[in-house]
Amino acid sequence: MSRLGNLGARLYRGEVGYDFIRNRKIWYGISILITITAIIGVAVGGLRMGIEFKGGAVFTTDTKARISTAQATDVATEASGHMAIVQELGNGGLRIQITEVDTAKANEIKETLSDELGIPADDINADLVGPSWGEQIANKAWTGLGVFMVLVVIYLAIAFEWRMAVAALIALIHDITITVGVYALVGFEVTPGTVIGLLTILGYSLYDTVVVFDSLKEGQKDITKQTRFTYSEIANRSINSTLVRSINTTVVALLPVAGLLFIGGGVFGAGMLNDISLSLFVGLAAGAYSSIFIATPLVADLKEREPQMKALKKRVLAKRAAAAAKGESPDDASEGRHDAAEAAGTGIGRPRSHGSTPGKR
Repeated sequence: MSRLGNLGARLYRGEVGYDFIRNRKIWYGISILITITAIIGVAVGGLRMGIEFKGGAVFTTDTKARISTAQATDVATEASGHMAIVQELGNGGLRIQITEVDTAKANEIKETLSDELGIPADDINADLVGPSWGEQIANKAWTGLGVFMVLVVIYLAIAFEWRMAVAALIALIHDITITVGVYALVGFEVTPGTVIGLLTILGYSLYDTVVVFDSLKEGQKDITKQTRFTYSEIANRSINSTLVRSINTTVVALLPVAGLLFIGGGVFGAGMLNDISLSLFVGLAAGAYSSIFIATPLVADLKEREPQMKALKKRVLAKRAAAAAKGESPDDASEGRHDAAEAAGTGIGRPRSHGSTPGKR
């Protein structure tokens, strides 16, 4: 068995681990800092909305221009008064995209491009996208996102409980905010491909979260009938038991997306790949982070406020204190300190053979 596989098995059995729940305030602080940075980026720099959302014109040529794409960008920007995006096509022609351009202005730009590119005006195709159509697309995108969120909350509330639904919703909003903030900071254009990528990563993030929640649901059965673990300790075991699976899934998902973003979009200059690949790359990473460090710790925080869980925690701590006062060693105490250390993931004591199970992966 590989080292990673062996580690995963030991994490699953509770022999080793990391106390994610105890250190949750650190992860909350990191997430708050990243989220504030993302919000500032959107507020200050704003989002570069694509032509599909703001309206504008797309000019394409079938023949090779006599100037470079950089020069064509300067010409189109100066002629339109708006930032132009120029891409070289496979046949040597150019695709020039300019937002917020009406019909009259498009004709002027077409004549200017004809003179500067050295191409007859009839050989330049101009496609106009109205701002009203772009607004409809934007509204439908936001509506789709809202419907997705509502359905997620309803499903999780039914399949698990409302606290898990709230925690998952906060994690999803966390992922959206970070992804949108990155778009604002790097200046990438927001297109329908971006929206598709955003919805895709939300589904992935939700899947990763549900895997941990399923383990937690299994582990918390008859929790008040035992005095070995608090709810937070069971939640921590659930994270550790699915940790390697989450890491493996995330790495495998990120590799092809990284190829699209850094090789396809960066090396080969296929800029249109950036629209979807950036949202996927950032969202996948943020989704894996939020599933482990945000969603489950939030559930533990909410559950520990219940009277039943508070009473359970008092019983567990009292029993451990009594065992410590008697000087019992981890191996001598049937439900003593070795269970506490095991739940915290320190690896002290023997693997458990009874009581609550960590859940199936």
